[in-house]
This record gives sequence, C-alpha cells and structure tokens, in this order.
Amino acid sequence: MSAPAMGTTKTAHSDVAPKKKRGPGALATAYLVIYNVVMTAGWLVIAVGLVRAYLVRGSYHGLYFSIEKPLKFFQTGALLEILHCAVGIVPSSVVLTGFQVLSRVFLTWAVTHSVREVQSEDSVLLFVSAWTITEIIRYSFYTFSLLNHLPYLIKWARYTFFLVLYPMGVTGELLTIYAALPYVQKTGLYSVTLPNKYNFSFDYYTFLILTMVSYIPLFPQLYFHMMRQRKKVLAHVEEYKTE
Repeated sequence: MSAPAMGTTKTAHSDVAPKKKRGPGALATAYLVIYNVVMTAGWLVIAVGLVRAYLVRGSYHGLYFSIEKPLKFFQTGALLEILHCAVGIVPSSVVLTGFQVLSRVFLTWAVTHSVREVQSEDSVLLFVSAWTITEIIRYSFYTFSLLNHLPYLIKWARYTFFLVLYPMGVTGELLTIYAALPYVQKTGLYSVTLPNKYNFSFDYYTFLILTMVSYIPLFPQLYFHMMRQRKKVLAHVEEYKTE
C-alpha cells in the first residue's frame, strides 16, 4: 500500500512528521536535488503520456499500455529512496520508507506486470493516475525544500491532495489485486507446491488475499496520521503568515 501520497507525510522520502535535524552535506544535497528533479520529470512524462494517449484514442480504457515502460522505470527508481534512508542522507525511517516503496514496486511488477490480464482493467488506471499526481507533487516538494525555496502552493498541494488521491490509489490497488486472483489461482503463478527437495510450499493466491486484508488496519492509520500532519503543517503556515 502506498500513500498518495502512495504511496502514501514524508520528509525527503517517507510519510513521517518532519524532524529538525541537520541537513545533508553539499554533495549529498546536490545529488538529492538531481534525483528529485529527474523523478519529477519522469512522472511528468507519464502524466503527459496518459493525456496524449487519451486524446488520441478518445477513451481511457487501456491507457496503461501507453505508459507501461516509464511507469516501471520510475517506480522502480524509487528503490533508491530506501538507500537514501539507509546511508543517512535522508532522515526518514528505513522500515517505513521500505514498506511504502516496496508495496508499489510489488504492485507494479508482481501483480500488474506478471498478470497481463489485469493490465486493461480500469482499476490500473485509477492507481496509476493517483500515483502520477502524487509523485509529481511529492518530488517537486522535495526539490524546492532542498533548495530552501518552497512555494506555499506546492506545500498546500502536498498536504491536501492526499485526501482524495490516497483513497483513490488504495481503491485502484485493491481492485487490481482482486482482479488478478482468478488468474493467479488458475495458473499457480509464483506458487510452490509440495513435494519438492526444499520441503517448502508457498501459495501466491493466499498471499495476495492476505495482502488485501492488510489494507484494513494500515489504511486508516496512515490516512488519519496524514490528516493530523496536514492540520499541523498548514496551521503553522497560517500562523506564520499572520505574524
């Protein structure tokens, strides 16, 4: 599951309350600015691809195929965010960031890529659209924050759009996993049955069901945490503006 804004609020790369810590060095800051600019541009490419494909086809059905390659590339590129936390150039939780990033990568590769029958489902477009808007805002937010020049509009969007985008993305993710279940059950995709020399079994169909169930306790916690962060951050901005 990801918090959209997804993913799914993050500081630098994770939906956690901002902490006043010493920032990264000049070299690390330069690298992070470049990384976030590239990721912003990448998700803009995806957004433009979706709009262009819609205008050409006149329908939103099957738009996934028009942005499949850049989506896989830039969503997989988010794995670097876990490394950023691990080496300490971003003051965020490795565990939380890893969970959020890996959940999206999992949905991108282990579900949507692996079960081709679901790629034409409208639910895929639902979570892809939510991810795309979220990531354009998120990476723009990080870029301007690193440059110490964060426009209020981007901050407001960062802490407001998730109200719609997070439920939208989660709904698309759940519907896509649900749509994949019959095909996974029929083909035995990624499942390991006994007997085998490792004496190990794994049922991917059951794993997907458990993944869906995990959204029940996780979604409300993340969503209401983000709402509290929104109130705190935007209220602080308003107080500053009135001083």
